[in-house]
Amino acid sequence: MEHSKHSFHNLDSYIGLSRLSGLALSPDGTKLVTTLSTLSEDETKYESALWSLDPKAGAPARRLTFGENGESQPQFTANGDLMFVAKRSSEEDAKAEGWILPVAGGEARPVISHPAGVQSLSLCAHAADTVVLRTAAHSRAKDLEAEAKLRTGRKDKKVSAILHTGYPVRYWDHDLGPSTPHFYVGSLPALQDTGKTQLTDLTPGIGANLQETAHDAASNGDFLITEWLVSEGRASMATGLMRIDLHSGAQEMLLSPDGTFEYTMGKISPDSTHLAYGRWHRSTAETAPVFELWLMDLADGSTHQIAAGWDRWVNDIQWVPNGRSLLLTADDQGHSPIFQLSLYNDKITRLTDQGSFTNVVISHDSRTAYALRSSYLYPAEPVAIDLTHTQDLEAGEFAPLLELRSPAPRPALPGTLTEVATTAEDGSTVRAWLALPESASAANQAPLLLWIHGGPLGSWNAWSWRWSPWLLVAQGYAVLLPDPALSTGYGQDFIQRGWGRWGQEPYTDLLAITDAAEARDDIDETRTAAMGGSFGGYMANWVAGHTNRFKAIVTHASLWALEGFGKTTDAAFYWTREMSPEMRELNSPHHSVGNITTPMLVIHGDKDYRVPIGEGLRLWYELLADSGLPQKEDGSTEHQFLYFPDENHWILTPQHAKIWYQVVTEFLSQKVLGNAPNELPELLG
Repeated sequence: MEHSKHSFHNLDSYIGLSRLSGLALSPDGTKLVTTLSTLSEDETKYESALWSLDPKAGAPARRLTFGENGESQPQFTANGDLMFVAKRSSEEDAKAEGWILPVAGGEARPVISHPAGVQSLSLCAHAADTVVLRTAAHSRAKDLEAEAKLRTGRKDKKVSAILHTGYPVRYWDHDLGPSTPHFYVGSLPALQDTGKTQLTDLTPGIGANLQETAHDAASNGDFLITEWLVSEGRASMATGLMRIDLHSGAQEMLLSPDGTFEYTMGKISPDSTHLAYGRWHRSTAETAPVFELWLMDLADGSTHQIAAGWDRWVNDIQWVPNGRSLLLTADDQGHSPIFQLSLYNDKITRLTDQGSFTNVVISHDSRTAYALRSSYLYPAEPVAIDLTHTQDLEAGEFAPLLELRSPAPRPALPGTLTEVATTAEDGSTVRAWLALPESASAANQAPLLLWIHGGPLGSWNAWSWRWSPWLLVAQGYAVLLPDPALSTGYGQDFIQRGWGRWGQEPYTDLLAITDAAEARDDIDETRTAAMGGSFGGYMANWVAGHTNRFKAIVTHASLWALEGFGKTTDAAFYWTREMSPEMRELNSPHHSVGNITTPMLVIHGDKDYRVPIGEGLRLWYELLADSGLPQKEDGSTEHQFLYFPDENHWILTPQHAKIWYQVVTEFLSQKVLGNAPNELPELLG
């Protein structure tokens, strides 16, 4: 395996690593395309380009596009042309368009435009020229001409005000409105036609029913199915599934939420006759959500459960083109493998061993699947999985896997990866990844950093560019990545044991797995720290108020006072289902501020709508005013607050990511290792 020369010992080198995302496979199975993001020349953003991969792993990867502003969302038309989304105009207010790169050769040309820009495109595999566009449109605009005029008017008059009459009003990192999502349908122009696709609005005047929803277009080009938000009143929303006819725009609610069940979009079968989808038993204050996989006959609307009794939550669904089975990905024991579900006998077969798999695509002959695989040993890289004899696999056997030649070689790691496990008081097994520096030994014990994942419904099982343990390993730390109660991949009971009990089993699991790591002879139990973001930040705050065993605690985008968070987050109706008044009272970290004697580094972005900035501001004030950590003689504090005015829940820009790690490592260096202060970046305010 070829390795990159970049180093985790240098942050400039780290942010310069290339990053792979997405896969698209041509109808004849001979062309595989991915997106490669690289650091811009001024080192302030990442720029993307499309690359061709050899599905047989023979030839090296080859760059296909060279647009100044990058390309994304590759997919193939029915005749093998490559479609993608790009903004190639140099004008200041230029919008992304849909482009076609002919399979026969020649220059790419724009074929789809909209005044709001192109957000996503869906091609119908068996309808050669049918394309579905999803983008945002103003409810007050009657047509595309009026849309363009309205947008220009708001821009020229510097009007940004939005009048809301419903909920929600924002999501994760962006405001909702005044535009709402719309579906458009059109026919791609012929190769010799220089014109653009004429678009028909399928969803005029629908309001916010499509906000942040997933969808799939049928291969035959007749309809699409989308998640559909239904207002329940009192600022509560629930998700159902809606069928929209691509010829008439007629809408048919296939599955309506009813207070007990909600639904998530899966995939329409290759012959457009069936729908695989997810059904959720809605959570309450006492009961965690329960996921089930279901199948609908689209002709008569009949449904039945599939993968019955399989105790995993599905992340992705793909139909094998022959229609006999589905390929599924799901978290499982610190991995996210590919599973095959036979639709004849409802049998689940695990096809892959190590790693986490995403972006699965399958050849038309149903013989090969392609995917991106990652783990804490390597970032996303392309692989091919042989599907020809999966029905013959015995227990413990896996389908043959071929590593393809990637344009982004693996980075060389500064240490090794192992696993740690322990048994909780209730008998549950708690496991974790442990990343160790090369120098760690009984004679040279490594300080330990407990890094708590967010979610809370998630798992440490895939490479993350945002949360890289190897940058801390390069500084000499052993980094523990545990999956405590509420983590996915260990069954429903493992989630339920922590549901509504955030400060109980998740907390005791973290301490138990930390004990297990500290029992190793290569770990220094006298030099430890804890860190987490989002729910992991919540847990870091809880840890700070309930034990003084750690030398330092880093809390990023964290929940502090649950009463305030529950009503100000972007989807309050979801969180208030779990956060009953009793749950908030028992599990809110702010009640224990007086017990905090550990130095804390608080980090928050002002544009964070999932955990609003008020949580960070209140935490910072109460640490200074009420925590048990004594102030210095001059009135200053050992606590620190790293504030990003224009970042959100994630710190995304390359230079801010550098500053994040620089401040974190310097804080840990002083508080955990006892080192003298170093000079921080001069660009840091």
